[in-house]
Amino acid sequence: MELTGAAVRKGIAVTPPLLVAVPSGPDADGVEVTAGAYRSHLHRRPEKSRIARPARNASSCAAMASRLHQNVRLARVRASKLARLAVRPALWPAVRAGVVPSVEHLGVPFQSNPRTVLDVGASRGQFATFALHAFPHAQLICFEPLPSSRAVLAKVTNGRAQIVPVAVGSEPGHSQIHVSGHDDSSSMLPIGERQVAEFPGTAEASVLDVEVVTLQSVLEPGVARPCLLKIDVQGLELEVLKGAGSGLAQVDEILVECSFVEMYEGQALADEVVNLLFASGFRLRGVYGLVTGSDQTSLQADLLFRRQDA
Repeated sequence: MELTGAAVRKGIAVTPPLLVAVPSGPDADGVEVTAGAYRSHLHRRPEKSRIARPARNASSCAAMASRLHQNVRLARVRASKLARLAVRPALWPAVRAGVVPSVEHLGVPFQSNPRTVLDVGASRGQFATFALHAFPHAQLICFEPLPSSRAVLAKVTNGRAQIVPVAVGSEPGHSQIHVSGHDDSSSMLPIGERQVAEFPGTAEASVLDVEVVTLQSVLEPGVARPCLLKIDVQGLELEVLKGAGSGLAQVDEILVECSFVEMYEGQALADEVVNLLFASGFRLRGVYGLVTGSDQTSLQADLLFRRQDA
């Protein structure tokens, strides 16, 4: 081994190029290797190490866009509700109890002063607290099958509502309810994939046996009118209306949440609800609170119906 003067001073051993055995002829890939090319390879600077990063494919980008849409949608709803609640201190006790009243319904042109309000699918009292504020002289009757939700409902209504501990359907009897991770997304229908995808955390957590009654049994004895019927039962709206039978003649106005795509397995969609109510003498008066999906598909909305002769 020979040492150059500079290399000796630095204590570095240098291998003279002439003493390196240079392969000749084609390499394993059939490429001709020359001595110059080999020396160039020896003195080439090593490439900087690169950290392997997973490629973002179309599905992961779509998932990110979906989560962003969900977050933006939720932020808008919360901001709108907070702005309306801020100027209505009468509703603050419900908020302190963990219930946000459905103040978005302040923009719905209900008939003034209903004497009876039927809240089917009352959950923890979101609509009930709004109704007590908007219609203080009406008799409020709430239907809620889940014990945990019913306990909160009783607290926020504070004795000002009649609470019926049952579900409402097309026939009386008993049924199973699929309890969601978010209790207000529970349903007697299995929770669908689209519901869970659009509203994370709403997957089924348990199943509960509940008693079921029909609206006909409530309405046929007669109620004080005008009567407002609100239905929010996560996909079972058509069955609730079918169970009202001839009792629908006692109802003057209906606010019903309807879906435009299947969120719960086997549910009826908005057009079927519209057709049934049209045949029963009601007309659609407005669509409110439209919710869109991550792909901008219309998912659901509140539909307001009024009796044609009202």
